[in-house]
Amino acid sequence: MINQVLSEADDKMGKSVEATREEFAAIRAGRAHPSMFNRITADYYGTPTPLQQLASFTSPEPRIIMIAPFDMGAISAIEKAIRDSDLGINPANDGKVLRCVFPELTEERRKEFIKVAKGKAEDGRVSVRNVRRTAKQALEKLEKDGEVGKDDVTGAEKRLDGMTKKHTDAIDEMLKNKEAELLEV
Repeated sequence: MINQVLSEADDKMGKSVEATREEFAAIRAGRAHPSMFNRITADYYGTPTPLQQLASFTSPEPRIIMIAPFDMGAISAIEKAIRDSDLGINPANDGKVLRCVFPELTEERRKEFIKVAKGKAEDGRVSVRNVRRTAKQALEKLEKDGEVGKDDVTGAEKRLDGMTKKHTDAIDEMLKNKEAELLEV
């Protein structure tokens, strides 16, 4: 019973860390990366569709992403979705591909992105702590119902705290790497 609670908590904490990693990938640093487009959807024949399903992405230079739609009829929808997104770029349409040029980040914009990254890291840590609280409540319920002893619950809580620390440390490490990436000129 205890192992099942701890295993579920570890899985959920891992998913929180992974979600935070994806959030960090969407924050743009000095270079262009196709994962920045992961959360953008375009209206494709009346259905919101992720850009990865509509086009291929290549990066011929560090600050340029070329988007080649699989269906040329979707090029204007993709262009509009990128323009309306929070990336702050205006794609150039040459009829066959979209060329997204990312301008050099200013110092002020870098600091803004660091604040965004810190907010996303805190959201991830809160998510991990919420999973911990839920698991701890489940352990206390097991003890209260008489299914396990107090010593077992105490040991399990220590293991749970260790898991929580491991996952929050992973988020902190990702934040540190993202800050370094953002400050790199």
